[in-house]
Amino acid sequence: MPGNGGAVTRSTLRQQIADALRDEVLAGRLTPGRAFTVKEIADQYGVSATPVREALVDLSAQGILEADQHRGFRVPEYSLDDYRSMIEARSLVTDGIFQCLTAGHPAFTDTENPRTVAALAAVRRRGEEAQRASASGDLTVLIGYDLRFWRELSGLFGNPYLADFLHRLRVQSWVCAVQHLRRLPDVRGRLWAGHTELVDALARREADTARAIVAAANEHALALVERLAAE
Repeated sequence: MPGNGGAVTRSTLRQQIADALRDEVLAGRLTPGRAFTVKEIADQYGVSATPVREALVDLSAQGILEADQHRGFRVPEYSLDDYRSMIEARSLVTDGIFQCLTAGHPAFTDTENPRTVAALAAVRRRGEEAQRASASGDLTVLIGYDLRFWRELSGLFGNPYLADFLHRLRVQSWVCAVQHLRRLPDVRGRLWAGHTELVDALARREADTARAIVAAANEHALALVERLAAE
């Protein structure tokens, strides 16, 4: 039907615009405090206001943008205290996930199940890609694979609300951190790359090891951002 084609086109535009703006923020090209209107973005992409407004609302729901009192949208200006709180919140969520291991969560009790094996292998591949990006110093690619890694890992536990919450926290953490990390001339070897180590610990159902890996990663990230913010 003709009407369906228009709906699909608008939905596709909405997603394309959201993806483009998310990449701009996570790449640090849209800096904290940067404000813009729906019209400005619509003109930039040569599209109508409706899919732009929908895309901006979607990004606001993810914590990538903030609505600016009916005047438009802006990139959040997160503080170091905000970042510390995000790290703390992330830790509470991941600790809860890892606790599932000791309670015999079905995602890890039957590690011989072909579906479980395939799911863990897929998450591990995301981790390998993130590690390669970290080794090469490609921050943009690293962020993309890191977000996919955690999204798929948390998705193994079958709770979409928990997975969505953790994803939002990790996106916000990157939005906050990237403004500082982009000042580094070279990030090779400077960022966490223990993704596969974490997957392997979880596959062995070693919850304490998994917690220790994530705790060390969080401490490293916080110390790095704090140092860069003080320079």
